[in-house]
Amino acid sequence: MSGTYLGMPAFPKAAAESTQDASLRGNLRHATHTIRDKRATAVAELDDWAQLRDAGAAIKNRTLRHLDHYLEQAEAAVTAAGGHVHWAADADEAHHIVTELVRMTGESEVVKVKSMATQEIGLNQALEDAGILAYETDLAELIVQLGDDLPSHLLVPAIHRNRTEIRDIFRREMKQWGRAAPDGLTDAPRALAEAARLHLREKFLRAEVGISGANFVVAETGTLVVVESEGNGRMCLTLPETLISVVGIEKLVPTWQDLEVFLQTLPRSSTAERMNPYTSTWTGTTDDDGPRTFHLVLLDNGRTDTLADEVGRQALRCIRCSACLNVCPVYERAGGHAYGSAYPGPIGAILTPQLRGTATELDASLPYASSLCGACYEVCPVAIDIPEVLVHLRERVVQGGEATIRGERRTLKPAKGHAAERAAMRAARWALDRPAALATGQRLAARTRRLHPKRLPGPGRAWTDTRDIPAVPAESFRDWWRRTRPEGDPK
Repeated sequence: MSGTYLGMPAFPKAAAESTQDASLRGNLRHATHTIRDKRATAVAELDDWAQLRDAGAAIKNRTLRHLDHYLEQAEAAVTAAGGHVHWAADADEAHHIVTELVRMTGESEVVKVKSMATQEIGLNQALEDAGILAYETDLAELIVQLGDDLPSHLLVPAIHRNRTEIRDIFRREMKQWGRAAPDGLTDAPRALAEAARLHLREKFLRAEVGISGANFVVAETGTLVVVESEGNGRMCLTLPETLISVVGIEKLVPTWQDLEVFLQTLPRSSTAERMNPYTSTWTGTTDDDGPRTFHLVLLDNGRTDTLADEVGRQALRCIRCSACLNVCPVYERAGGHAYGSAYPGPIGAILTPQLRGTATELDASLPYASSLCGACYEVCPVAIDIPEVLVHLRERVVQGGEATIRGERRTLKPAKGHAAERAAMRAARWALDRPAALATGQRLAARTRRLHPKRLPGPGRAWTDTRDIPAVPAESFRDWWRRTRPEGDPK
């Protein structure tokens, strides 16, 4: 993935710092609670929501099982419609492809639709290193870019900013990037939106190259789909002479009929809207309308490795709605930056360690950025069992084992810092395999319970910094059963 977040500390350290920011926590609490409440109302309007959810999961599973076929079908359809298809194995290849395509136009500026794939690979920085300026046109992404910041939410990248902060950023930075903010700009939402509209309008009218991602790619026709709420996406997709779309290979759906399911579930799960205000679709090029040249860059960047994991591959079903972030108690308190990735929250905790691996301290810590409460699974519109994948990845971190890295099966070593956990799990397994030893240990623990400390020493100290050790009962369940039901042992 991108080097944008290189140098970030592990999640526990980053979260310990971010949770001390009262303003951040207030902004997150207000925004996430508002979005989740509206989403619940919108979803409740559909009697067949559960069936739509199951259908979405089934469509994605079928697509992933036959991804090779659908990718070839999409490539043929895009080419037949006048587009050009490029394949990028990783971020570096994608950087090279996009940079060269822009250079071929002779331009040094591009306008961008909000895109998680380009955020993932750090495309803006790569373009800047090549002397090309990329202007974000989504309102929240514009705020992040002007503030020299990083996104902290999938749907609302500037969710950590309040209106006053946004006003100050606009006043201070807009003039450095183009049209200055209006004199006397206030923090009223209408005024901020108007300032952004005026600032961006000159970018739209001048740009010859647009860069986008895509929410979906319909394999049967080679059609790309972008759903958005502001209309900036449509400006980027239609006004430039050249359009370059960077899309993860998992974004395919086989048919237009399959797309219908997601156009019902995505808006309700993301913005709590019954339908998206702007749904833009394009297939190749035409002489009469839109860009004259279209390039599709299909991005792997760890996705085929993820696909090889029978448990972890369900993360590739994600349609980036962000519903899991809005119900997650960990995200609400820690914020998105603590995850050190373009993908924050519960989905980031399972997707990032698979795309990037678990070799770094940060990536090895992400599967632990969860209370395993299961709220994320309950709201996911494609039924990704995030807690299951989190536990699966925790096992990989602690135990190591087989995994696919860059297309090759390798044996991963256990991550550092988990020796005590491995020892504890081995001891537990030994005891649970020996009922007599387990019963003896339970009785000993019960008889010495008054001597037990309230805090653990050594490696266990971190666990008891935020919770009490559960009290040991006076007798075990088995002893209680024998005492109250002498007719037999519990089964």
